[in-house]
Amino acid sequence: MKDRAMQALHLLALAPVAETTADPNSYGFRQARSTADAIGQCFVVFSGQGKARWVMEGDIQSCFDRISHEWMLHHIPMDNEVLAKWLRAGYVENRTLFPTTEGTPQGGIASPALANMALDGLERLLNERFPALWDPVEKRRCNPQVHLVRYADDFIITGDSKERLEDEVRPLVERFLSERGLRLSPEKTSITHIDQGFDFLGQNVRRYGGKLLIKPSNKNVETFLKRVREMIKSNRAVSQNLLIHVLNPVIRGWANYHRHIVAHQTFKKVDTAIWSALWQWAKRRHRNKGRRWIAERYWHPTRLQRWAFAVDTGERSAEGKVVWLRLARAAETRILRHRKIKRDANPFDPAWRTYFEERKLCKVYGGGSPASTKPDTPPVVKPGSAKAGL
Repeated sequence: MKDRAMQALHLLALAPVAETTADPNSYGFRQARSTADAIGQCFVVFSGQGKARWVMEGDIQSCFDRISHEWMLHHIPMDNEVLAKWLRAGYVENRTLFPTTEGTPQGGIASPALANMALDGLERLLNERFPALWDPVEKRRCNPQVHLVRYADDFIITGDSKERLEDEVRPLVERFLSERGLRLSPEKTSITHIDQGFDFLGQNVRRYGGKLLIKPSNKNVETFLKRVREMIKSNRAVSQNLLIHVLNPVIRGWANYHRHIVAHQTFKKVDTAIWSALWQWAKRRHRNKGRRWIAERYWHPTRLQRWAFAVDTGERSAEGKVVWLRLARAAETRILRHRKIKRDANPFDPAWRTYFEERKLCKVYGGGSPASTKPDTPPVVKPGSAKAGL
């Protein structure tokens, strides 16, 4: 406990530095940022005319386990002696001590910040190498559309052509990672056209006939339904009341994660699949009963739903009506567009205090976030940052 407390103490000093020097479009393990912001940035770089049409999906092999200790000791701005002790502490499994010669401490409080700082700098490198320039011959602005969107060790890089991503961007990324003891996975790193679509953070980004739509990915939906079916199957003997209590947090959590994208049709399909699994659960419990009896036993008309998988709680409303405990439905989740955080917003910078306060209030009252709030004083523009406001 003392070691973890000391890590937390050092992290209090390291976090403002990590936040200030971070890549603008890095969204993982950072305060006030989320996967919804990363997906929102994907919409920014792909939606509209003249935007990027190709994407490189990057996959780093065992990122957190292979970051070079030597690189971190030379570049992380903290006490080297303390950092070296963290990195080389090792771990115990089955009463056996295993030394660590590379990577960040497993389960360490400061490990996400250390990994982020190791990967920061890639966006600035790409901006310097592929700037938008004015072509005096064709008299137009030539933009290679090279943009990075990163969430922890998952990232994508956009480009105007497949050749640019293959011949210029990928070698640059590989050199950047090799300096930190990391490498791209040859099997999982791929280059895709936006019309074919790609999966990122459990969601599918794809252009349909010129219109960009972001939906829950098929793999994510199947993983979720598999989990729900296994939960129903493993609770064959429990009461309906307990089963609803088990399923509701899972259904609501998954639906809330996808509530910012084009997900309503997927929600309805998921609800249908869950209904089928529950119907099988009910039939198995009453093999000698007919369909009508089973339906009337477990499904009831409620104020919000004609036929709901619900159970009488035994309580009554002020009007004397039954109070039902009802299974949550994904399709009831309101689709609320998420307004992406400003790329240079820094929660440790007093100039951005008003922005974060208003953003928090807007989220509490369901209004997204402030559209035009600016910091009290203009933040310092980092060298090499793009001027497009992405």
